[in-house]
Amino acid sequence: MAKDYYQILGVDRDADPSRIKKAFRKLARETHPDANPGDPQAEARFREAAEAYEVLSDPDRRRSYDRGEQIDISGMFGDLDDLLRSVFGGSGFFGNAGTSQRSRGQDILVRIGLSLEEAAFGVEKRIEFEAQATCSTCGGDGAAAGAQVITCRGCGGSGMVRSTRSSFLGSMVTTSTCPRCRGRGREVTQVCGRCQGIGVDTETQSLNVEIPAGVSEGTRLRLRGRGAAAPMGGMPGDLYVEVGVRSDSRFEREGDHLFYRATIGVTEAALGAEIEIPLLQGGLYTLRIPPGTQPGWVSRLAGYGTPRMGSRRRGDMLVEVEVTIPREVSRQEEDLLRELADLRGESPLPRPFRRSRRRGSGKKR
Repeated sequence: MAKDYYQILGVDRDADPSRIKKAFRKLARETHPDANPGDPQAEARFREAAEAYEVLSDPDRRRSYDRGEQIDISGMFGDLDDLLRSVFGGSGFFGNAGTSQRSRGQDILVRIGLSLEEAAFGVEKRIEFEAQATCSTCGGDGAAAGAQVITCRGCGGSGMVRSTRSSFLGSMVTTSTCPRCRGRGREVTQVCGRCQGIGVDTETQSLNVEIPAGVSEGTRLRLRGRGAAAPMGGMPGDLYVEVGVRSDSRFEREGDHLFYRATIGVTEAALGAEIEIPLLQGGLYTLRIPPGTQPGWVSRLAGYGTPRMGSRRRGDMLVEVEVTIPREVSRQEEDLLRELADLRGESPLPRPFRRSRRRGSGKKR
């Protein structure tokens, strides 16, 4: 029974050449033996996909196949590398053949602590961290003083080396980073003594970082390209600054809102009062407590919370009132309270019996 090449590639019978090519590209990446190490069936699946593509990508073969004619596939696979290059282009099978592989520096994470006020309104902080930096002796090219930078003799400047192995499919070509130049495409006649030719050296680095207003616990700021330098002139990594916010004895923070607990006396709660509320940015806010205020009463001060990160808006401050009841009262205060109780028709406990000691009541000897 003839093979269904359309089914093998997963395309319709009226698929155009670009769709057929796209389908084979996908299958080639999935079934290539180099992508399936240890799978003895990989080569068979790859050959079947290549056979289907060879037939359907050629107009004359495809017409013959569609008419049901027998297709002679003997000698169809000349140089498999040529087939892959015709499909994947000059970039190679894995998308990097013939190009220099530039390494990337490591990302660095630095943690800093901020006060609640600094987190709310922003601050500039100077941070220090250990990381690889461009070698100050060779300037990053890895060459000793007076040495020359020449084209790599291992890869001819491409940064990649190719290896070929034979199989029943033909020539199987794979590419990898050149071990001599580490993908740079260049080498030096004498390496730098400070960095041993890699172009970077570990140093203590310092940097001023602008912390934006509104950051919160765990916020991470990303500074592109400010991390560790990469060996041999590659791309530097990124620097991440993670924020920690210290607790504040005055306020509790929840999102963009602040919570403050104010304490007032019994008479202030009953008759009303004006109290001073501290503000996070400094100064005081005069809050009017209405007569008859009950414990747990909450007043919302709009716009007195913390700024929202990346916005001009601010959250609110919520002031919760706690009413303190005196644990001990003087004789005069007790008299006044009992008078108030009589006026209000309340029945407190009777006045406790107070035993007094008389002077000179003891017997003389």
